[in-house]
Amino acid sequence: MRMANSSEFVQLQKKASLVGAFFMGIFWHLSAAALCPLPLPKATVAVAQVLDGDTLRLSNGRSVRLIGINAPEVGRGKRASEPYAIAARQRLQALVEASGGRIHLVRGAESNDRYGRILAYAYARTGDNLAAQLLREGLGYHSAIAPNIRLATCQGEAEQAARAARLGLWQAQPVQRARTLKRAGFAVASGQVTRVQRRKDALLLDVDGVLRVRLPARLLRGYPAAFADTLKGRSVEVRGWIVSRSGVRAGTVRSPRWYLQLSHPSMFKALTR
Repeated sequence: MRMANSSEFVQLQKKASLVGAFFMGIFWHLSAAALCPLPLPKATVAVAQVLDGDTLRLSNGRSVRLIGINAPEVGRGKRASEPYAIAARQRLQALVEASGGRIHLVRGAESNDRYGRILAYAYARTGDNLAAQLLREGLGYHSAIAPNIRLATCQGEAEQAARAARLGLWQAQPVQRARTLKRAGFAVASGQVTRVQRRKDALLLDVDGVLRVRLPARLLRGYPAAFADTLKGRSVEVRGWIVSRSGVRAGTVRSPRWYLQLSHPSMFKALTR
């Protein structure tokens, strides 16, 4: 084997350094890449209190509801906390503290909810989206409510990672059968499509005969024209805020007991037969 002379050895060292720097640069970029980043501008605010896994109170007294996540409910009064509710609150508190008690906010297209809370994407000083961080650790459910859907894909992927790894609340089976629903509120539910109704502006699906799901026409644009024909008898998974229809002939064929309005494709999944 021919040995390199001194000048050749110097050149080899330079090349090795450049190659090493290249791969170290890639590694640094991947490790430092922010979770679900969103372009500037962001407002910097001080957090006074973490109320639960999806709600903050700012130093100015305003409350912020994080976009993209629905964390388990913390107990109030005689109602016990839902599983992982305290863990979600504590984790969000830790993320806020690690950010020096100050976070960045980007208000949603719809910037306030009906309770007057600010609807916003929240970021730590690292650039990580706080909701996505909790979702990736299995400490909340992904939710996508139009028009605040800019990060729906990224945040949905964060939840899927936790679900695949059975982290946090996904260690158990938090998906309810539609026929076992007992109260209104946020739920992830599954069941069999027992009835399909086509309307000009929407597709109505009755699931397990007790939950009516409304898919607006705009959500169906990404599906084949014959998609609706494949749904009857098929299992589906849906999520969102379920409301009671107890005052509208509930329990009849025309009006199942529960109702769910969807506003983003990620809130609906047709399962294999």
